[in-house]
Amino acid sequence: MDVKQIPDLLSLSDFPVGFGGCRNDGTHFECCEYDVIVMDEQSGESIHKIADDLIRIRHYSIDDSSSDLLYHLQDMSIISDNQWKLRMLLSKIKEKKEQITMSYARSCLVDAGILANKAKDFLKTQNPFAGIWIKCASYSLADAIFCLNLKRPSPTHMMEIMRDMKTDKVNQKFSIIHQILGIERSSTSLLSRMVKSTIGFSDMTENNGNSEIIQKKYEYFIENLLLSDCYFYLGYVNRNNVLKIKNQIHKNPEFIHVLKVGLDIENDPMVIDNQATTLIQSINQILGDMKTQP
Repeated sequence: MDVKQIPDLLSLSDFPVGFGGCRNDGTHFECCEYDVIVMDEQSGESIHKIADDLIRIRHYSIDDSSSDLLYHLQDMSIISDNQWKLRMLLSKIKEKKEQITMSYARSCLVDAGILANKAKDFLKTQNPFAGIWIKCASYSLADAIFCLNLKRPSPTHMMEIMRDMKTDKVNQKFSIIHQILGIERSSTSLLSRMVKSTIGFSDMTENNGNSEIIQKKYEYFIENLLLSDCYFYLGYVNRNNVLKIKNQIHKNPEFIHVLKVGLDIENDPMVIDNQATTLIQSINQILGDMKTQP
């Protein structure tokens, strides 16, 4: 697909439009969607299909200064920018790259700590969501480690990238993440159940067509025997959707049933408590090291 045609085909020509993600940097799989950013003063994501290609449109405001957004906009290509707004924004990001990176990494670590403590708090009331929060905390720690390695967190490719990362004090924490997520449990039978729940939860929370992307990637992973990559990806998608409704999720206790499978959660309270303690210790160690860095 010629990405330059996307603004006209999807009626986005009036706004600054950029092209990011794995297809932009050439690391994509055949199953990967086109990741398009449009500064139309809206929020959220919408999924579109052009011929056989899936397009994920991420809607933002040009004035959004969150470290999450700014970090993910790095190395983005410009498709349409008549008023040079995107060019000026990318220039500012380049100037403050190190500051943005450290800010986003710290934000991910803080989020991971909050979620791990939330798991501990939920255990006290025997709330079944405790197992969900510990999984979410693990994915947030993974995001932070990727950021500290100057890598863009991309759930489709993170397991692949992890395998090639150098072994150091920070990256060794991946072994904790692997253990908590339970990646070694990956099997075709488990993944077939997980994808059904993941698609169901996506339809419940997003309802924007993302389920078609999930199904396409699941099929690619299975066909190529990338079972651990598939497990990580499905859990990551569920984590994102949990966080989108984190302030309302307690009003929907029925979600626990689909997430038990979609996130393959742990049910043993003692195991979850030990996992949360280990995560919090790891997070504090990394934060402490960041403070002592020049």
